[in-house]
Amino acid sequence: MIIDMHVHTLFFDGRMTVPEIIEYGPRAGLDGLCITDHGTMAARHELQEGLQKNGLYVFVGMEYATADGDFLIFGPFQDLKPGMNALTLLDVVRKRGGAAIVAHPFREARPASEYIVEHGHCGVIEGLNGRNAENENLRVESWRDKYPFVETAGSDAHTPRELGSVATRFSIPVRSTADLIFAVNSGFCRPEIPSSHVFNTHQKLLAAPITGAGF
Repeated sequence: MIIDMHVHTLFFDGRMTVPEIIEYGPRAGLDGLCITDHGTMAARHELQEGLQKNGLYVFVGMEYATADGDFLIFGPFQDLKPGMNALTLLDVVRKRGGAAIVAHPFREARPASEYIVEHGHCGVIEGLNGRNAENENLRVESWRDKYPFVETAGSDAHTPRELGSVATRFSIPVRSTADLIFAVNSGFCRPEIPSSHVFNTHQKLLAAPITGAGF
């Protein structure tokens, strides 16, 4: 399954409504997508998560900002308040059985602190982001030989044409949020550029086989 793990709507700073995202998802070559608005899971009020009428799977997470980086989180987090530090947030994610992904770790304006990965506080990173500059995606390479982690990818789409510019390939079925959390935490995923898109980046990012990584 090909799932875009990082999509924004009008509930924060995106330019798409939830119905527009559902309509355009299959056109972008996607089997599914994750709505990850900043600090809110309000999109849940506009859809039933899981399989939509047009065959697209849609899940709702959240992008949560901390001083040590932004995180895409999936699970029961509707009640989270802003202002937690990264370690407190990641502890909440673990205790509630969710999944956390370090978003765009080398984005110049919003980088992640290396200690988060170095000390195993979060074992999943966004290896490709569709809104990053090329060098910001390539810099993930500097961590690959040093730290074990799982990689995902997301378009960070704010407009329909950005959907699916990069995405995540899952090697097991993902039909529910619980499936998504299990697959991400277990490492059954890798970054991918859907065939319907052209994306200028380092193809080595896509070369690794998908296996369970045990995070």
